Amino acid sequence: MRAIYLANNKGNIDYVYSKESQERIKRLADIDNEVYCQEDLEANPDGFKDVEYVFSTWSMPGGSEDKDDFARFFPSCKAFFYAAGSVKYFADHWLDKGIRIFSAFAANAIPVAEFTVAQILLANKGYFQAMRGFKNPDSHKSTNDLSRAHCGNYDANVGIVGAGMIGRHVIELLKPYKLNILIYDEFINEEQARKLGGTKVTLNELFEKCDIVSNHLANVPQTVGIFKKEHFKMMKENATFINTGRGAQVCEDDMLSVLKKRNDICALLDVTIDEPPTENSPFYTLENVFLTPHIAGSQANEVQRMSELVVDQFENLLSGKETNYEITKEKLAKMA
Repeated sequence: MRAIYLANNKGNIDYVYSKESQERIKRLADIDNEVYCQEDLEANPDGFKDVEYVFSTWSMPGGSEDKDDFARFFPSCKAFFYAAGSVKYFADHWLDKGIRIFSAFAANAIPVAEFTVAQILLANKGYFQAMRGFKNPDSHKSTNDLSRAHCGNYDANVGIVGAGMIGRHVIELLKPYKLNILIYDEFINEEQARKLGGTKVTLNELFEKCDIVSNHLANVPQTVGIFKKEHFKMMKENATFINTGRGAQVCEDDMLSVLKKRNDICALLDVTIDEPPTENSPFYTLENVFLTPHIAGSQANEVQRMSELVVDQFENLLSGKETNYEITKEKLAKMA
């Protein structure tokens, strides 16, 4: 059975697929070391008719700019393995042709959840404002006062917006701490929220009651601009908004207008609408905004976890064992 690697940035394959993962694939299928890209497909449209399995990762052909149907080059393809997170920008064409898709979204969720939990624990201690404020000896007392105004990590209210793969893992990682978890998610009921370890609330209740609001909503049209001025205005004193979801889910002008008036609250933003923000953006100058350059997801050694996951599924598929993390049309509609 023939398999290939597919990515427009050919270096991404060696970056994500460890030597061990590549050796495992080679033992299971007829695959060469070549990485094919969009230009290769278009230059030799009949050269891939016998390919049954495709392995890819970031820079998969068919991105948001063109949305071309690159599945047409693979009439014999049975399954597609994506060692990264979202498949939303290309999956429809493959699913329409009956090609099964397996994504490493669950593996990519792990570092995002770990990153979020670290931020939650530090934010509840007032770490971010204290770190920025404590720059000279004269600021020692005022910075201590600022930090002590925060609730700490005992009996604090942590709000999780979106109880998908990442949100659920955040909740799980927070279980060793004495925290109250409030959940906003339209796709779960009160009983499901209790089983996860939280309490289902409305979005307004979550912003009103929580010391931390952490966004993990799926990137779908219904969530664009969901966080508005009224939500940020109702945040508790010294509360923190964390966004590792998508920048488009925040009405940024609304958020900025509130942050300018309330220096007690802060925003930890790993994602923004423009990445990086435009040159003169207030995000760079506001003392209560803390930016990171979209680093929550898999990077460095963490990316190998994604290739291991898809190779596991490939091995299970060939041996007739149960597979996981398959993308269907129904799942795709709810996913980031």
